[in-house]
Amino acid sequence: MAKPTVLHIADVPLVPELQNEFIAKFEHYYIWEQKDRGRFFQEKGSLIKGIVTDTKGWVNKELLQNLPNVEIVSSYSVGLDKVDLGLCKERGIVVTNTPDVLTDCTADTALALLLACMRQIPAAHRYVCEGKWPIHGDFPYTTKVSGKRVGVVGLGRIGAAIAKRCEGFGCKISYYARSKKSDYPHYSYYNNVVELAKNSDILIAACALTKETTKIINREVLDALGPKGYVVNIARGPVMDEAELVKALVEKRLAGAGLDVFVNEPEVPKELLDMDNVVLQPHVGSATVETRTEMATLVVRNLIAHFSGQPLLTPVDM
Repeated sequence: MAKPTVLHIADVPLVPELQNEFIAKFEHYYIWEQKDRGRFFQEKGSLIKGIVTDTKGWVNKELLQNLPNVEIVSSYSVGLDKVDLGLCKERGIVVTNTPDVLTDCTADTALALLLACMRQIPAAHRYVCEGKWPIHGDFPYTTKVSGKRVGVVGLGRIGAAIAKRCEGFGCKISYYARSKKSDYPHYSYYNNVVELAKNSDILIAACALTKETTKIINREVLDALGPKGYVVNIARGPVMDEAELVKALVEKRLAGAGLDVFVNEPEVPKELLDMDNVVLQPHVGSATVETRTEMATLVVRNLIAHFSGQPLLTPVDM
């Protein structure tokens, strides 16, 4: 029996054992190796049965019209904002992602960014390394984290894990979601992000990127958070109005920000680069060896399950 053919439109790192297992079970092609993609799709498009993607790979009409027999999209991510789920559903294509396994590391990253920007840890590090301590004396005072009011935008798996960690700092937790979560009666619920911001010292974006959440954190929200407020984004860049965030920081209408994601990655607004109260990361919220290995394993295991007629491990509800 011929092995199913899989097209990689993202470079998912596989540990040697997983790579060997993948090669044993699938024929595969890498899209970036195809110099003449039109010819490739003409010759091989009908053979492709599976797609491997991540947060950067577009699975849309432009791609899928060249792949008439695709059965599954296995994504190395939780977010699926670049996968046309409606078209996949219409075509009968199943979609899988990698939830749960990256929850802890992403939540850890949110807390790391929060602590780093509020306590200005990178700036303090530079202060020591640049020899300023013996010359200029003590580093300026920063802001206490413990006991602050934390507002979480999106109380899914990751948002809930962030909230739990913040509780360990004695923080009061509030959240915005499409509906009130019965599992968290001790958290205050707001059905409006502006009201959430008004009642928070720290706003953490942990929601999925959808049409409804694009620029959900806008100028009105930032102004409601106020000049003593901090914002952390480990969701997706476009959930925040990046231009308004930059203005708020430049004009000191916001105290600081910790950002793992940006609108036009890998481009970052130049105004943010020299701010001591802003901590920037290159979209590495879940980027640990342990988590990325688990994610890659799910990608491969979902493909194996599908083509062997077994239940998918992490199907996406469409």
